[in-house]
Amino acid sequence: MAELVKGRRPQPVLVQTVRSAAAATIAYVVALRLSSEPAPLTAPLTALLVVQVTLYSTLTTGIRRVNSVVAGVLVASGFSVLVGLTWWSLGLIIVASLIVGRLVRVSEFVPEVAISAMLVLGVTRVASTAWDRVLETLIGAVVGLLFNFLFVPPVWVRTAGESIEDLSRRMRQLLLRIGEGLTEPTPVERAADRLHEARRLDHDISEVDADLRQAEDSVRLNPRVKEGLLHRVVLRTGLDTLEICTVVLRVLARTLTDLAKERTEEPLFPQEVGIALKELLARVADAVVSFAVLVTTEASQSAETAESRLAEDLEAASVSRERLAGLLLEGVQRHPRQWQLHGALLAEIDRILDELDMENRSKRLMEELDRASRETRERYPRLAAVWQWVREALPGPRG
Repeated sequence: MAELVKGRRPQPVLVQTVRSAAAATIAYVVALRLSSEPAPLTAPLTALLVVQVTLYSTLTTGIRRVNSVVAGVLVASGFSVLVGLTWWSLGLIIVASLIVGRLVRVSEFVPEVAISAMLVLGVTRVASTAWDRVLETLIGAVVGLLFNFLFVPPVWVRTAGESIEDLSRRMRQLLLRIGEGLTEPTPVERAADRLHEARRLDHDISEVDADLRQAEDSVRLNPRVKEGLLHRVVLRTGLDTLEICTVVLRVLARTLTDLAKERTEEPLFPQEVGIALKELLARVADAVVSFAVLVTTEASQSAETAESRLAEDLEAASVSRERLAGLLLEGVQRHPRQWQLHGALLAEIDRILDELDMENRSKRLMEELDRASRETRERYPRLAAVWQWVREALPGPRG
């Protein structure tokens, strides 16, 4: 993956706090000069909501915010001419505003349509107040947009990459714990604990997905990142692969739990088979981490090192897998009890190794890049051409 803009990693909470406070203050100062309201708080409120973590979300949020306020003002203006403010008209205007908000597709700002309508309807100078509220909203939105254009938000790819690596390490620890005690009697409770731990990885996936969505937004429409699509697709397909591996890992833990229920008074596996399976799980665990490192590596030289390390781990896992397969076959031929669980166990490990395979990874990556590029060109042909021209024309570092 091409190297992103160099720099120290910003702290999300501190950076966003400073950015939001500065934008809101500037918007309030501007509104004091242009609005007739003595305390134009709508402007800083709008700027506070518009200045999001990424440039892409700032643009989309600003547009929806302005639309919601304008829609609310128009609804209030119409009601003020017809009925004025009474208890029943208040309820009616709220219903009408919420419906209008859905129709104009302002997403999370649907309540803002009703709020704007109520604030405008509750004053005597409806026309003047309506204009001031629209003006303040526009001031806040413009200040928020300009703030993010002048002080471009950070690129959160590194943060998402660290989340993906942390997830892979948790998967590695679980694989290593699953490999413990295979040559001795395993209480069902211990096997069930490993299964519950595998199920908790679903929550970890959701958290990593949230970080990745923020990273994807941070490279959209960001002139500091030349290959934003590549960064998005590399990380997204990488997380998709790990998510599939967590599902298979959960099934693997379930298989061992079922086996523990059948063999309460004896080891899960004979000594030689248990040692081989433990070794294989350790190899797979190392390959999972190496895969995550490869996906999140930015510099090309480091990517080559990560690729070589993953190839070595997969080769070692493949050798261990063949040895285990032979031992399992011999054991089933002598004692065919629960042979289907042995076969399922081997198939689940094969699925994980297949997902981590570099050739399959490269093929999937190219397919996703082609699909994403094609969809973007077909959906926004003119916008894609203009944005490509802007990125090539802008001076500065390229990621």
